[in-house]
Amino acid sequence: MDRCIVLVDAGYLLGAAASLLAGEPSRSRITVDHAALIQGLRDRAENDTRQPLLRIYWFDGAPDRVPQPEHRRLRVMPRVTVRLGALTRSDGRWAQKGVDAAMHAELTELARNRACSDIVLVTGDGDLLPGMMAAKEHGVAVHLWAVQAADGDYNQSEDLVAEADERRVLDRAWITRAVRAKELAGVCAPPPVPRPEIAAILSAPLPDSALGAAAERTAQEPRHPASAHNGTAERTSTAKGVPTPKDLAALRGPGAQQPQQPSSATLRWSSDKGWVDRPAAEPPEAASMPTLAQLTTAEQRWADREEDITTVGGDPFEVGQVFARRWVERLGDQSHIQKLSGMYPRIPHRVDGELLRYAARFGLLAHKDDQIDERDRYAIRAGFWRELDLRTGTERAPAGE
Repeated sequence: MDRCIVLVDAGYLLGAAASLLAGEPSRSRITVDHAALIQGLRDRAENDTRQPLLRIYWFDGAPDRVPQPEHRRLRVMPRVTVRLGALTRSDGRWAQKGVDAAMHAELTELARNRACSDIVLVTGDGDLLPGMMAAKEHGVAVHLWAVQAADGDYNQSEDLVAEADERRVLDRAWITRAVRAKELAGVCAPPPVPRPEIAAILSAPLPDSALGAAAERTAQEPRHPASAHNGTAERTSTAKGVPTPKDLAALRGPGAQQPQQPSSATLRWSSDKGWVDRPAAEPPEAASMPTLAQLTTAEQRWADREEDITTVGGDPFEVGQVFARRWVERLGDQSHIQKLSGMYPRIPHRVDGELLRYAARFGLLAHKDDQIDERDRYAIRAGFWRELDLRTGTERAPAGE
């Protein structure tokens, strides 16, 4: 077949571009215009091979193989196929697993099936040498592209360079058409500055009632003899001072030693107003709150997916805002907005659960140890309330006032 195919190792391409432009291989130091990058790869491949492009394969790693926002944008672009390997953290560093094997399998299969006459490899990994040799044996011309090395030396396997039929270098001028270094103060990136809403949530002091309840609960708990024997410090929640769901259940349970009325049990919700006590049971109007899914038509659902892929960046605060905007705009009964505003900072369970499931699409809640990042939760909910307040014109006092 007289056509060309491009196989891109995204870790190599973007890591080498970051080294060239920002001085270190961290992809967080660069901003990538993926549409311009894909178009540049296509134009360069068709020009170098003098064959029309069949497809660009984009190989990258992702935590738990969950597509990140950039992957979701790439895979809906024309002539682009995304293949994801695992991204794992070891010794404080992120490492891709399965990407090289996937590239090798794709390279060999395409050559064996004579799907193209030319294959362009954008990689530096010598593990692809057997696949390159197999492709050549099937009569496919193999073009190897390198990103200009920051130190002027090779950043590819020497064996890979020697075996390629053609070799080209993507120089700084070509790279900067789609990639640029982020403007950072100083040599090292400064720590991220949290949004005021999130900072207020995280720094809000606990009320005295919470500390007292936790201290009373700790005093009633028997000390485990094993901890005294081993000399280890006993860990309690006194320092944290927040009653757990188990504590609240004990207050209402039939076997509680000091039974109290259910109405005395409260839940504490963190917000930019500090810690707020709310009744344990949701108010009746919360059960009548419609979910976004109930308010969304099939046509709107399709449009939402397109917007998520092409526009929404995946920032937790932004995700909360987008969800709230859609929910408010599709409400028929606007009285629900005022009811919800009165529940601040608590979001009804059915709406809150749907909000977090929506956020999970962007990989925000997918963590290797299955623990949800609390800062992401704060940011998502803070974005939700900010959008709701903008729609209703509500001004909320900052924490401590």
